[in-house]
Amino acid sequence: MLPRIAKLSSTTLALLAFILAAALMVSVAFGAAKIIEARTLKVVSANLAEAGIDWVTVTTDGLQVRLTGTAPNEAARFRVVNRVGTLIDASRIRDGLDVTPTSAIEAPKFSVEMLRTEDEVQLSGLIPEKPGEGGMDEATLAAAAAALAQGTELPDMLETADYPAPEGWDAALAFGLKALERLDLSKVSVTAERVEVKAITDSAEAKRRAEADLRRMAPEGVQLVLDISAPRPVITPFTLRFVVDAEGPRFDSCSADTDRARSQILRVATSVGVTGSTVCQVGLGTPTPRWAEAVSLGIRAVAELGSGSITFSDADVTLLAGSDVPQATFDKVVGDLETGLPDVFSLTSTLEKKETSAQGPAEFTAVFSDAGRVELRGRLTDEMQRQAVDAFARSAFAGAEVLTATRVDPGLPDGWAVRVLAGLKALAQVNNGRLLVRADLVEVTGVTGSTETRGRITQILSEALGQGQTFKVNVRYDEALDPLAALPTPEECAADVNGVIARTKITFTPSSAEIAATARPVLDELAKILTNCPAMQMEIAGHTDSQGSEGGNLALSQARAEAVLLALQGRRVDVSGMTAVGYGEAQPIADNGSEAGREANRRIEFVLKGAQEAAGPGDAPVEAAGDRTPPGDSGVATAPAARADAPPADSPAVAAATGPDFSSDTSPSVAPTEKTIAPKPRPEGLTAKESP
Repeated sequence: MLPRIAKLSSTTLALLAFILAAALMVSVAFGAAKIIEARTLKVVSANLAEAGIDWVTVTTDGLQVRLTGTAPNEAARFRVVNRVGTLIDASRIRDGLDVTPTSAIEAPKFSVEMLRTEDEVQLSGLIPEKPGEGGMDEATLAAAAAALAQGTELPDMLETADYPAPEGWDAALAFGLKALERLDLSKVSVTAERVEVKAITDSAEAKRRAEADLRRMAPEGVQLVLDISAPRPVITPFTLRFVVDAEGPRFDSCSADTDRARSQILRVATSVGVTGSTVCQVGLGTPTPRWAEAVSLGIRAVAELGSGSITFSDADVTLLAGSDVPQATFDKVVGDLETGLPDVFSLTSTLEKKETSAQGPAEFTAVFSDAGRVELRGRLTDEMQRQAVDAFARSAFAGAEVLTATRVDPGLPDGWAVRVLAGLKALAQVNNGRLLVRADLVEVTGVTGSTETRGRITQILSEALGQGQTFKVNVRYDEALDPLAALPTPEECAADVNGVIARTKITFTPSSAEIAATARPVLDELAKILTNCPAMQMEIAGHTDSQGSEGGNLALSQARAEAVLLALQGRRVDVSGMTAVGYGEAQPIADNGSEAGREANRRIEFVLKGAQEAAGPGDAPVEAAGDRTPPGDSGVATAPAARADAPPADSPAVAAATGPDFSSDTSPSVAPTEKTIAPKPRPEGLTAKESP
């Protein structure tokens, strides 16, 4: 029995050894297969990712490689299979790729460019062959353009396509044509979602009126982008009049040849006591580049006299000192002024004498009432002059009732008719007022609804009366009579934005550029203000404290400024003139060593570019302080106090229109990261990265 047991044990051991060897071989083979699968999956996936192909899913099963996904087209599917075939044997590839079904051919992008000049109208672009109900086809559009061209034959540069008009196309095209009719020198670009208008107007007032009209007429759902400029006018005569009397120092008329000259003139005027906003027109026609230097001397001279006026009419300068000025003071001031004025100017100076009863009683008066009635009384030289004055008044005050109740006096001084007609022409500029003509004085008083009227009256009288003649302009501006007063200026808009940001917090989620949901009311209020503002160049600037890396702070400030810009765009604000700029930690306004200082440095600012560029040393830009958060903070910041000293509309910080230049300056004062967001149709549901 014992030998048999030993023999069975040997057989069993051999079988066990065989089983163990087989198991070991299977394990080695399985492990090798898994290694090959993993290696193949890694190589193929990395190669496709490097090529930017993200629509393919790669799986492995032993030596087989299966590709699944949906290719955008058959060519893309073929390229992927070939690409994988360069990495492994083609027989191992199992192609499970689908191809996106071929869609219908998309309709072309319809657009029209309409250009209007003094001589012709040009149309170019692609329009639907069959417009919607009430829309314009090619013939109708060409006929409307031909009417604007006053019969001039139009070049045929319009193409048509037999596709339906997209939603909003007919309304946008009709509005674009209205804009072309409204503006003589313009270019109007029309698509179904957007109408862009570039134009040149005759004056700043015409520019503001055109912008207001177009914004009011713009159809719902069509984005309007305006770039309207007003070139500098030719001022003739080039006139400035500065007065110091019982009402204090002021300008009756102010003209300058450059923005820098205007700033210099207004700084000198402020230094001698002029307060409030001053309309100082920048234009062409100055007799010398040293105009601002001469005017500054004249302003200081009148201020030193304490009573009087100085009138610059081209190169003629008339200085009139008040009757209460001592002779010695008058002699000193005149001597200094004659010495300091550039050679091109000619000075006439007069010390006004005290009024006495011996002065002649000869007078002519005209009263223009707000009811539209003009009464002419006083003395004229003869009957022919009386008829001429009556006819002139009926022409100057068109539509008004004119009553002529004058008498003939042959003994009137020479030039009496010239003084009367010049005075009537000046009186016709006001809404209502009074004219007084005497041998030694022409005086116009009244009320106007335009800030430019007083300057225009000064030009009229200065040109007609000549050098050395005395006249007074006591015209008061009444905002209630100004049809454009309701339109806010860019400075007023910036001040309103400033007030909202100072009063209410803007919040971001911590360590990100996502605007918190709690900030939506603030953005809604800002959008409500900005949608009623004229087109303006404004910078949305992001700032951080010094915590974190410099590069990280720069990137976060840029991202948050862009988030605010996008949030405003999503609320239908015209952002065509706005830029988002991140300054990081480069421009602190407080000490970063304290929490309060860091909180002040974390901010969003709204800065008018014109004010920032024109401001001299020591001048602060018009800005609205906001808030922002650095990495790791709570996402809530308190806005600094609003500036109460924002410059008025006509301060030196406000740049005038410089001519037919459609470009915009987006150069920051330092080298920040900057991104300009072009206006585009509002995407459905866009809320500028706001939390739901």
